[in-house]
Amino acid sequence: MLWQLPKPLAGSLHGYKYRLAYVVNGECVLRYDNEAGKGDHRHFKGKEHPYLFTTPDQLLADFQQDIARWNHENRNA
Repeated sequence: MLWQLPKPLAGSLHGYKYRLAYVVNGECVLRYDNEAGKGDHRHFKGKEHPYLFTTPDQLLADFQQDIARWNHENRNA
């Protein structure tokens, strides 16, 4: 989900709130979000990494790219 806000959340420099999750077999294996006070980041392979938000379109493209990467790396699992 992606929402446009009237002003940026604490920790973000843009006017969007987002939470994108990729769930496989009931487990969240990838998540992009920007919770208030924490800023933009993603969760991938059990680790949290900073994320540089530029535009909503780029956010969705990056998320889709990470889904493809996860699927490729885990296709035989």
